[in-house]
Order: sequence, then C-alpha cells, then structure tokens
Amino acid sequence: MRELKFTLHRIFRNPSAVIGFSLLSAFVLVAVFAPQIAPPQQAHNPYMMPHKGYAATPKPPGPEPFFGTTSGQFDIFYGVVWGTRTAFKIGLFVVCIAGLIGVTCGALAGYYGGIVDELLMRVTDVMWAIPTLVLAMAIVVAFGCGLDKIMIALAMVQWRSYVRVLRAEILTLRDQDFVQAARIMGVSDLKIILRHILPNSIYPVLIMASMDMGSMVITASFMSFLGLGAPKGYSDWGQMTALARNYIVGPPEDPLKFWYTIVIPGGCIVLFVLAWNLIGDALRDAFDPKQRRR
Repeated sequence: MRELKFTLHRIFRNPSAVIGFSLLSAFVLVAVFAPQIAPPQQAHNPYMMPHKGYAATPKPPGPEPFFGTTSGQFDIFYGVVWGTRTAFKIGLFVVCIAGLIGVTCGALAGYYGGIVDELLMRVTDVMWAIPTLVLAMAIVVAFGCGLDKIMIALAMVQWRSYVRVLRAEILTLRDQDFVQAARIMGVSDLKIILRHILPNSIYPVLIMASMDMGSMVITASFMSFLGLGAPKGYSDWGQMTALARNYIVGPPEDPLKFWYTIVIPGGCIVLFVLAWNLIGDALRDAFDPKQRRR
C-alpha cells in the first residue's frame, strides 16, 4: 500500500498526468451517458447517426442541430457523442487482444529460451518485416470491410510490439536469485511466470498499452477515412471526417465556411489520443526505477 500511494503521488504530481486524466474522464463520462446526452432514434442500432434529408451541403451549427451536419445531413453532435463509445471499443479491444497474445508469447519466449524462443521470435520478425498499416489494410481487404474487421486486423498486427518488450524484460529476470529459489522449491513454471516474473516485468507493457489506446484509434480512423471501416452514417470519428472530405476547404470566397465538419470530429481524435499519450508519459515516469525515487 505504501508503494501504491507513492506511485499515485508521483503520477498525480505530474501536471501532464492531471491534464491527461481530466481529458480521459471527460471522454468516459460522455461515453457512459451517451444515451442521455444524445438519445438514439434507432433503439436496435444506436450508433447510426440520425439525419434529416440527403442534401450534400452541410448545415452550420445552431440550436438544432447543435454542431451542425456533415455531408448527407448526418448530425455531428450525435456522431461525436456516440463516436466516443466507438473509440473506447476500438482501443480496448485491440489493446486487450494484442496484449494477451503478446504477453503470452513474450513470456514463453523469454522464460524458456531455446527452440521456443527461436520459433516465436522468428515468427515475430516475419511479422515486423511488413509495415503495420500495410499489413492491417491487407487483412481488412482479404476478410472484408467493416469496423469489426479493422479491430481484428489491428489486434493481429499490434501483438508483435508487446512480444519484444516483454521478452527483453524477462531475459533480465529469469536468472535472478528469487526465480532460482522458486525453482529449487519446486514451484511450477506457470506460477513462477505469473507470481514472480510478470509482476516485475509488466510495467513497460502497461505503458505501451496506454499509448496504443490512442494510436489504434488514429489508425482505425484513417482506415475508416479510406472507406475500409464502418458503413456510411456510423458514429465513428474517422467515418465523420470521411464524410467531410469534400468540404475541408470551402468556396473560394469563404474557405473556412465548413470548418465544423472536420474540426469537431478531428478535434475529438486529437484530444482522445493526447489524453492517452499524457497518461502514458506519466506512467513511464512513475514506474521507471531510474526516476522513481528522484
């Protein structure tokens, strides 16, 4: 408890951490209370943005609609609110699945070494030979477009980062005295990994996971912008920027006329990613043993 209090003190003493957690708390509140903030018109599919008409030209912000509309008269306010849930769904799914696969493979490779390490790391090297975005897009195109396909593709690609980081940490721990003592006492390999090695090596993975929560949302938004993600009208920030692509620059006499179509959903992406990056930086400073007691 004393170490936990000290860690929390270090985290919340950091101004960037306070900003990051404040931004994240705001997004969490919006996601939790989305049905009250923007009541859905389709109970069976609340993520579809309501729209009035099919006119291509967006409407400016006003009393109704509050943030204006994008191309096709989709309500930007509704899309931003429910898009918060979509962002959390993408980040949590990708990070949890990729982290589970990466931690499992990294722990096995680092602890056992030998042929297990050689086999797992060669597979990881092959995966690293292909750029992340290219590999993810290839998987999506092969299995079909859709937001769920993007999430699965990103999880299938992102696990490789966790393998290398955790393996490197475990290689420095597996020959330590406390691990050798556990082996002599007859403790099983599974218990040694779960009780002794992972608690002392998982912190870099947690920091990476917090960073990936934001970066995966950016990647998914980019793929949705290209038309590989959610269907038209779905509450996804990337989909909303795609709907605004023809109105990023307005008419020559008023080039910023449709600024709200790109600034509002784009600003949500920036703030969401910024929140997770600030939290990741704070966690790194708090968990780094070289800076922990400074």
